[in-house]
Amino acid sequence: MVFTMIDDKISTWKIIEEELSRPTLFKSRESLTPEYVPDTLPHRENEIKALVSAFKHLITSPGSISQRVLIIGGVGTGKTVTARVFGRDFTRIARLRGYNIRYVHVNCHRNRTLYNVVADIAKQLEIPLPPRGLSVKEMYDAILGYLEDHDLYAIITLDEFHYFASIAGSDAVYFIVRTYDDIETSIKRLNFIFISLDTSKLSLLDSSTESYLLRHMIKLKPYTSKELYDILKYRASQAFYEGVVDDEVLRFIAEYEGSDRGGGGNARHAIEILLLAGDIADSEGSTKINLEHVRKAIMRTSREIINVSESILYSPLHELILLWAIIRLLRRTGKPYVKMGEVEKEYEVLCEVLGEEPRRHTQIYEYVMNLKKAGVIDARTSGKGLRGRTTLISIHYGPLDLFEKHVEDLVYRKLGVVRR
Repeated sequence: MVFTMIDDKISTWKIIEEELSRPTLFKSRESLTPEYVPDTLPHRENEIKALVSAFKHLITSPGSISQRVLIIGGVGTGKTVTARVFGRDFTRIARLRGYNIRYVHVNCHRNRTLYNVVADIAKQLEIPLPPRGLSVKEMYDAILGYLEDHDLYAIITLDEFHYFASIAGSDAVYFIVRTYDDIETSIKRLNFIFISLDTSKLSLLDSSTESYLLRHMIKLKPYTSKELYDILKYRASQAFYEGVVDDEVLRFIAEYEGSDRGGGGNARHAIEILLLAGDIADSEGSTKINLEHVRKAIMRTSREIINVSESILYSPLHELILLWAIIRLLRRTGKPYVKMGEVEKEYEVLCEVLGEEPRRHTQIYEYVMNLKKAGVIDARTSGKGLRGRTTLISIHYGPLDLFEKHVEDLVYRKLGVVRR
């Protein structure tokens, strides 16, 4: 029994040792995690400038006003990281100029009550509070007093503010937003950034408080495919060793998620796909991330493959044969897209194998448009870089080998062929 236990232990150690010594594609995996705050923030330069303009008074005339800025935008538009990058760099530059400004970032989804929000502000500012239980008002007064005594100024970001507003209520929001309404002081040391999905989430507030929040608003739009490519290019250079990921792979992810290509414009999701594709490539012992790794990552991060399976279940036979031809071409070429003419030739080859009369070009084009509308494929007209104009066809999810087998089975089922 003892020897078995030792053998098991040695075996486990061997597994761990082998795994730890196995080479990896990542040089900095954390560069692709949600918590990471990058040195550079592509395509949010104007928003950073707007924040600098709003809080410039902290250097030109400290304490003259208590600024409140509202940042709104959908999921993955960079609201949190924009605020964090601004807060980090603005306070660094202010410190070099001799101004002591602190930045505090409070997650209101985690800190759902006014008490927890105020307590977290005090904790991040490293303000020593008495061990006895204090009320919210006493804690807040302690914060204001500490800032005054130490000649400090603070920018407080309340992230997911809409969540706090709906849970804590309008009185709690009023307490924060209207900090200096009932305080007689010529020097205002607290300033705020509120981050919300959209303004409709704040409609439950009273009109005067809402108007306070809407006076200085910065709206972040979803990212386009070009913008996402730039973001992914930068993050990939930090996360992976040189040569691990090609531009083709980055563009594939960017076009899948880009708002101009029908995606959500969600940078967080695009970066998550790149991270997962890297993990998949790593686990398979690959030296590079390829398109199939990305397709597998997309499948794992969405329910798209399930929806697609349902969409094609009742597709006509030749639409399925055409889809089969697209998948075969994409697998064989390893390219992110294939041309319409290439697809037609592959479709004709499959029809010959199956003993089916191929449909004409007009009908084939209609099948392509039907598959596109159903979200099964992506089809677009070629732009610059290709001679002539043609339809480029792609599939973003996968893995393609399993998808091909699924479509192949559907085709033979339509033909009434029993396969063993």
